[in-house]
Amino acid sequence: MDAFYASVEQRDNEALRGKPVAVGYPEARGVVATASYEARKFGVRSAMPSLTAKNKCPGLIFVLPRFEVYHAVSEQIREIFSEYTDLVEPLSLDEAFLDVTVNYKNNPSAGLIAKEIQRKIFEKTGLTASAGVSVNKFLAKIASDYKKPNGFFVIPPEDAEAFVERLPIEQFFGVGKVTVQKMYENRIFTGYDLKQRSEAELVRLFGKQGHSLYLNARGIDPREVEPNRITKSISSETTFLQDKSDRILLTVELYHLAKEVTERMKEENFYGRTFTIKVKYADFQIITRSKTLPQKMITFQQFWPAVREMMKQIDLTKPVRLLGFGVSHADEDTPAKYTQLELNLF
Repeated sequence: MDAFYASVEQRDNEALRGKPVAVGYPEARGVVATASYEARKFGVRSAMPSLTAKNKCPGLIFVLPRFEVYHAVSEQIREIFSEYTDLVEPLSLDEAFLDVTVNYKNNPSAGLIAKEIQRKIFEKTGLTASAGVSVNKFLAKIASDYKKPNGFFVIPPEDAEAFVERLPIEQFFGVGKVTVQKMYENRIFTGYDLKQRSEAELVRLFGKQGHSLYLNARGIDPREVEPNRITKSISSETTFLQDKSDRILLTVELYHLAKEVTERMKEENFYGRTFTIKVKYADFQIITRSKTLPQKMITFQQFWPAVREMMKQIDLTKPVRLLGFGVSHADEDTPAKYTQLELNLF
């Protein structure tokens, strides 16, 4: 989807259409969840501090997020996907991989299917979506980003390797800013430059990611679309408007985060044994404290006493900027479906 949260807000509020919009909180500690394309022209981006966004775009309009609405729209979109295939792997509320090699419409053209889906999404939700079509997930993701917004791009298999050779390295899916900088330092600027390096050298430079980089440089991605990817963790965190150092107040905040996670555990039928507290101090140092219990915990009452004891061990000689809580390490017999929660409370 194109600038999903912001596009929903512009759809529902005519006064916001054509204007620079940021979904998030405008306070000093606020963060931009997403920005409209009008705001992106000024350099406003997701995860940018709100004050930085305001400085880049003085006319920026902040809208508080309505996650329940975004979830509802996401469900509408996934209903459209299900008309074509069960092989749908959601990446987030507004993004998914579809394998339409075999599809319910018996349509041999993935390109025509993508265009149909784009049209149906607009008819049903009033929102535009960008589609990328290719022979694997790596290429399809790059194609979907290639002509946003409302874009459509196909990378045929016979063109894949040549296309990747021309691609700037920062446009590689899964390559972040830190990796890009390291590539620049090693004179890797394009897919062609990457392709000249051996797999052993890439592993030496980039660790396990080197294996996938070696394949991606050749337009290869062996990963299958995974419609039932197993939940590995559920977490929630909050950044405070003002730093906190009072242990009682922080324990109350942790209580609410743990309650949020418990509700998601019930919804996802995911019950873990490892509980983790995350703390980011005012100086941006991050620590985590984890405890693994003998058996999976199903109710809040079962695990909260242990979590509360963990909180007592947290060093509060420095004020806290962010507090998080998560659960992981599910037993093998725990049924789980795909949906990894990362709930950011700004």
